[in-house]
Amino acid sequence: MRIVSLIASATEIVHALDLGQFQVGRSHECDFPLEVHALPVCTKPGFSLEGTSADIDRRVKEKLATALSVYEVFEDVLERLAPTHIITQTQCEVCAVSLKDVERALCGMVSSQPKLVSLQPNALADIWDDIRRVAGACEVSERGATLVASLQERMQAISCVAKTGRRKRVACIEWQEPLMAAGNWVPELVELAGGENLFGTAGAHSPWMDFEQLVAAGPDVIVVTPCGYDLEKTRAEMYWLTQDPLWKELRAEVYLADGNQFMNRPGPRVVESLQIFTEILHPDLFSPQLCESGAWEPWGGR
Repeated sequence: MRIVSLIASATEIVHALDLGQFQVGRSHECDFPLEVHALPVCTKPGFSLEGTSADIDRRVKEKLATALSVYEVFEDVLERLAPTHIITQTQCEVCAVSLKDVERALCGMVSSQPKLVSLQPNALADIWDDIRRVAGACEVSERGATLVASLQERMQAISCVAKTGRRKRVACIEWQEPLMAAGNWVPELVELAGGENLFGTAGAHSPWMDFEQLVAAGPDVIVVTPCGYDLEKTRAEMYWLTQDPLWKELRAEVYLADGNQFMNRPGPRVVESLQIFTEILHPDLFSPQLCESGAWEPWGGR
């Protein structure tokens, strides 16, 4: 096999299935595990990623409004790599190279005629299905079933402890300007962590929101975890929230989480995403292991 993954979560799935030795190419966003950095890059952003949350939001909307993908595929690199499998995602064109772009590359230049594996994560159940889908396409279905069962067991064990703690009202922010709540699998993670999710619906795309809604909901905890942002970038963009006059009306505890590596990456580390929520919501029940490793932090800049 010669596997090319064009989405970071798929790369993590490939390695969790012990198929990393067969991966020959990656997207520009595939960064875990560390050894994938040595692989040839097959994509690039279709616009500059420099600037603020508002700048990036504007560029994304401009791209999508003209029916252009926000990422570009290096067709010559794909041809040179001669993949037998290409894994991409259709859930969100902002998160991965679009299916249309990959199909165009396959028809135009990739003579190896690879199998196209398209992932469709909207909810936790879809993440498990995607793991099974990759395993099946690579003819290791039993290994996929074992991995899914192991991840589910770990999450169930975490959730059983978390639900013995006090239930808190939680608002998860997926983008700072304009304001967006977290959707898809994140509401499920909050509930599994023993919290009450206030915005966003499990299995549905992340919804836009405003400060009036946030204040009216009266969250106990706010977790800011922007898609594609690490802690440093998230911290730097917090002024979009704190400069709003309504921010001072909130009485919530505020935390920042690495949305790039965890919350917005629908792969095996969804377990660690759940653990982040439990460490935040139940410090009396869970030691701050992932906080100490730099996955999340309290926000002290109110």
